[in-house]
Amino acid sequence: MIEQPDVDRDELPFAAPCRKLSPWAPVRWVRLGIRDLVQAPRHSMAYGLTVALLMSFVSLLAWFKGGQWILYAILGGFVFLAPLTCIGLYAISAQLERGQRPLMIRSARAAWRRHFGNEMIFALALLVIFLVWARAAVMVSVFFPTEGAPSLGDWLFYLGFGSAVGAVFAAITFSASAFSLPMIMHRNVDSITAIVTSVNAVLRNKRAMIVWLTMIVVLLSLGVATAFVGLIVIVPVIGYAAWHGYLETIDADEFPRHEVGITAVPRPDTQNRAG
Repeated sequence: MIEQPDVDRDELPFAAPCRKLSPWAPVRWVRLGIRDLVQAPRHSMAYGLTVALLMSFVSLLAWFKGGQWILYAILGGFVFLAPLTCIGLYAISAQLERGQRPLMIRSARAAWRRHFGNEMIFALALLVIFLVWARAAVMVSVFFPTEGAPSLGDWLFYLGFGSAVGAVFAAITFSASAFSLPMIMHRNVDSITAIVTSVNAVLRNKRAMIVWLTMIVVLLSLGVATAFVGLIVIVPVIGYAAWHGYLETIDADEFPRHEVGITAVPRPDTQNRAG
């Protein structure tokens, strides 16, 4: 554990500053994510397989017990809850950066035990957004064309309006979660500071974030299209890429490190810096 000077939390900024990104920075993050996958294949595949099996089970249950609309709702909800599935992957990347042999028990402890309180507050915020989105989806259904023979214009209006509403909630969720959970893993900050930092970074790097969100949607769609088999590789790559994206985007040097755990020790390339 590295000794740190005492920090007066009242003097800390409300949000960590962010760096200006190239629009194509997410491509570099994905390359780094693939590198981490190659360096820790067993841990990555085990994590991806767990997510793929869970998604397969829930989807099959929804399809046979509730119908396709329940399935679509569950897959939509996955967009909101997906950031939480990557917490353990951040810990694996952090271990690799520090030259440590990745251990699942260490990753689980860092992801779920040390930061459980802040992660649950964040999860509650996502749950509230998801519930509001679900309610909005029900209200949008009043535009569903049911009378007579609906024209193509009727269907386009319904699908377009519903997609616009869904896009608003997806954008809110993405902005709040893009960098917040990695920051909670990396530094000793509260959920509000992490969320505000994430939203600020997304708004200041709109083009890069549009590219990043597009890549996430395309990759996850490929994973679902392959009967969830592709998620075994895709989920770890996205998780690792999100961690590297956070490190490149957010300058969190002013915030204290955790007293114990993986990120209590600086990365080798930051040993001579304040962060």
